[in-house]
Amino acid sequence: MSSGAARSIRVLIADDQTLVRGGFRMILEDEPGIDVVGEAADGDEAIAGVQRLHPDIVLLDIRMPRVDGLEALRRILDGGYSTKVVMLTTFDVDEYVFRAVEGGACGFLLKDVTPEQLIASVRLVAAGESLLAPAITRRLIEQFARRRAQAPPAELSELTDREREVVVQVARGLSNAEIAAALHLSPATVKTHVARVLGKLGLRDRVQLVVLAYESGVVTPGPEAVSTP
Repeated sequence: MSSGAARSIRVLIADDQTLVRGGFRMILEDEPGIDVVGEAADGDEAIAGVQRLHPDIVLLDIRMPRVDGLEALRRILDGGYSTKVVMLTTFDVDEYVFRAVEGGACGFLLKDVTPEQLIASVRLVAAGESLLAPAITRRLIEQFARRRAQAPPAELSELTDREREVVVQVARGLSNAEIAAALHLSPATVKTHVARVLGKLGLRDRVQLVVLAYESGVVTPGPEAVSTP
C-alpha cells in the first residue's frame, strides 16, 4: 500500500470448508485495498482471530463445528470489538440467518456469491452500509417479521417525519446514496438522519433498524416496504 493511501479493509474468513476459505481469499487478495489477515476453521478460531487480528470484517459461516457462527457472533459483539460480521450460508431461507441478522450481523452472503458480489459486499459493509439490498434478504426478514410482530417501541414517537421516511427507505434495503436520490437529499444528510434514528431507538446498526421496522409494523412486508399510518 503506497504512502498516503487509504488503509486497506482487513478481512478474516471463518468457514470449516477449506475450499470456501481458499476461494474467498483468492478473490479478495486480488482486489486492491482489501487484505485477508487470517482464516478460521471453526467458531473458536474465529473469536481468537478477532481478538488477535482486529479485522474490520469477519465473513463468518453460520454452521461450523465446536462453536457455531451464531455463538461466535454473540461473543464477538459482546467483546466490544468494532469488527463487523457478515454471515455465510448455503441456504437462502434459514431461521439461523434471521437470528444472526437480529443478533447484530451486518447481513449475509450465500457461499455461491460471484466474485464481483463478494468484493462489492465487503466494500459496502466497510463503508457502514448493510447487506440488505438483495430481495432474498428482504424476503427473509419479512417472513419472520410476520411471525414475530410486536408493539412499536415508544421511542418511535420521537422520530421526525423525515426520519420516518428514511426508516422506510432503509427497510426497503436502499443504500444511503439511493435514499438520497429518492428523497432529494445529500448522502451526508441521509447518513446523519440514520445515525440520529439509531441513537433515538438505541440500535446498533441499520440491520437492527430494518428488523424493528418490520416487527413493529412501521412498514408492511411486500415487494416495497410501505409506511403504516
